[in-house]
Amino acid sequence: MAKRKVVDLVMEELSPYLEEEGYSLYHVEFVKESKDWFLRVFIEKAPEKPGDWPGNVGTDDCEKVSRFLSERLDQLDPVEQNYYLEVSSPGMDRPLLKEEDFRRYKGHLVDIKLYESINGKKAITGKLADYSDEYIVLEDEKGQSMSLPREKISKTNLTVVF
Repeated sequence: MAKRKVVDLVMEELSPYLEEEGYSLYHVEFVKESKDWFLRVFIEKAPEKPGDWPGNVGTDDCEKVSRFLSERLDQLDPVEQNYYLEVSSPGMDRPLLKEEDFRRYKGHLVDIKLYESINGKKAITGKLADYSDEYIVLEDEKGQSMSLPREKISKTNLTVVF
C-alpha cells in the first residue's frame, strides 16, 4: 500500500477511537529511514471545549492508543512491509504542519529551518506574527518583521524556552 494510503487509513481507523477516548490526532507519518519503515502517530488530549488548548499525553495514553492501533492494523493487514509502530505526543517542540497549528501558536516563538539561506541564515527564530498560504511572518526581539516565503521553509517548530 502506498505511503499516503497507509496514512489515510490510519487516520480513518484511529480518529473515531481517539475522539471516544478523549484524544485528538495531531499527525501521522509513514516513513522509511535507512532500511526500516516507521509508522508514527502523534496524539494529544482533546481540548475540553472549543478554543481550549489540548492537553498533554503520558506514556500510559500512548501505550493504550498503540495497543488499539496495533490490534486494528493486525486485523486489516494493510501494510506489506515490516514496520515499527510509534505512538507519542508531538512534544514541546512540536512541528507546525496545518493552518490550525499556525493559528493556535500565533504569538509564540518558533524555529524555522530553510531550504536555502536568506540574509545568510538557514535557521531563524522569532515570534510567529502572521501567516498565509504564501508567507510566514516572524517578529524579532526588536519588533522588526521578516516575511519568509513558504516555499523556502523546510520546517517550522515551536521553540522550547526554559
